[in-house]
Amino acid sequence: MSHFVHPHGICESTSVGDATRIWAFAHVFPSAVIGADCNVCDHVLIENDVIIGDRVTVKSGVQLWDGIRLGDDVFVGPNVTFTNDMFPRSKKYPAKFLVTTVADGASLGAGSVILPGISIGRNAMVGAGAVVTKDVPANAVVVGNPARIVGYADTMPVDPVAVADTPLDSSELTGGARLVAMKVASDLRGSLAAVELGTDLPFAPARFFAVFDVPSKDVRGEHAHLRCEQVLVALRGSVTCIVDDGNARAQVVLDRPEVGLYMPAMTWGTQYRYSPDAVLGVFASLPYDADDYIRDYEGFLGEVARHSTFVS
Repeated sequence: MSHFVHPHGICESTSVGDATRIWAFAHVFPSAVIGADCNVCDHVLIENDVIIGDRVTVKSGVQLWDGIRLGDDVFVGPNVTFTNDMFPRSKKYPAKFLVTTVADGASLGAGSVILPGISIGRNAMVGAGAVVTKDVPANAVVVGNPARIVGYADTMPVDPVAVADTPLDSSELTGGARLVAMKVASDLRGSLAAVELGTDLPFAPARFFAVFDVPSKDVRGEHAHLRCEQVLVALRGSVTCIVDDGNARAQVVLDRPEVGLYMPAMTWGTQYRYSPDAVLGVFASLPYDADDYIRDYEGFLGEVARHSTFVS
C-alpha cells in the first residue's frame, strides 16, 4: 500500500503512512511525520516539526505549525486554530517553538483556538469555538471562552435517589465503586448524620478531611490512589463526582448526606460542579502518603494494565 496525494496537493515529506490521503491545495513540509490511514483535507498546511499519529482526520482550513503533536484517532475540525508562540513578532522567532499535544482519541470542534504549549488529554472533547487556555484533562468536555469543563465524555450517569437503606451493588457504578447509604436522623430540632466507623464504611478510616470554598468553575480530584480507599459524602450543597476504572466511567451527583460514594483503590476520581455552599467530607482508609497518588491519567492507565496482567 501507499499514500495518496491529490494532483493539486503538495507533499514534500517521505514519512507518510499507508492509506493516508492528502487532498487538493494541502501542503505538507519535508520533515513532517504523518501516520497511516489519515485524512488531510483541502487547504491544510503542515509544517516541518509536526508529528501525526494513525487514523487522524484534519479537516479543511487547519494549519499545523511547528511543535504540534497529534496522537492516534484525533479529529481536528474545520478551521481549528493552533498557535506555537506566546509572544509573536514579525520575523522574530523563538529559539524553540512550544509543543502542543493532543492525545489519542481527542476531538477539536470547528473553529476552536488552542493556545501554545497546551496538552489536551486522551478522549477529550473541545467544543466548537472554544478558546483553550489551559491543559484539558483526559475525557473532559470543554466549551466557551476561556474553555471550561462542562462534563466528561462516555460517562454513565447514576441517580443517587435509587439508594434507600442498603448499598447499591457495585455493578451500578464501575470498578467496584458504589453508592452507600449513610445514617441520618431528622426531627423538629434538626438533622443529624452519623457514621459508625467500624461498621458503616467498607474500611476502617485512618483519616477524615473536608473540601469546601471551591469555585464552581474549578475541578478537584483528578487522581487515583494505589492503595487508599475513600468514601465521599456531601455534608452540604452538591458536588458532581466521576469514578473511572480505566475502562468505563460513571457520574453521580452527591447532594445529600444520606448517600456516600465509595471509591476503592485504583479508581480515578474527579469532582467538579461544586455548588457555592458545598462541603464535601472524605473518609480515607490510610494516612496521607504522597507516594500513594497517581496524578497522571496515562500513568493510571499503565497501572491498570499492569494490575490486569498480574491478575490474569
